[in-house]
Amino acid sequence: MTQFRAFIAGLVAVILVGAVPATAAEWKEFTPEALAQAQSEGKPILVDVFAPWCSVCRAQNPILTQLTREPKYKDLVVLKADFDTQKEQLKPLNVRSQSTLIVFKDGKELDRSVGDTSQLSIEGLLDKTL
Repeated sequence: MTQFRAFIAGLVAVILVGAVPATAAEWKEFTPEALAQAQSEGKPILVDVFAPWCSVCRAQNPILTQLTREPKYKDLVVLKADFDTQKEQLKPLNVRSQSTLIVFKDGKELDRSVGDTSQLSIEGLLDKTL
């Protein structure tokens, strides 16, 4: 079952990466190394912690996809993390549940939200990275 979840998570990431136009945010799979690299480059970052079975995560996804297509987020790096398969990797970020969104700017965490499905407040969270 774990391999199936990992497969689904990978498939979701591939679909998301392929669906984002070139002028939009850059979507990548979360790894501690990818986070460290984006932080060292001073890039604005969103860590999107999801679970394939999570209805809130499924509600957040189209909002995030739509927002990160906007040109104002062209420099944003979106790191998609699977809560079920990456718990150990997420411990340093103190992630306690899926549907967690964490934004970073200049290498530091600015803010986070958990379970938010409001487009307006998610946009406000992303705007903090600008």
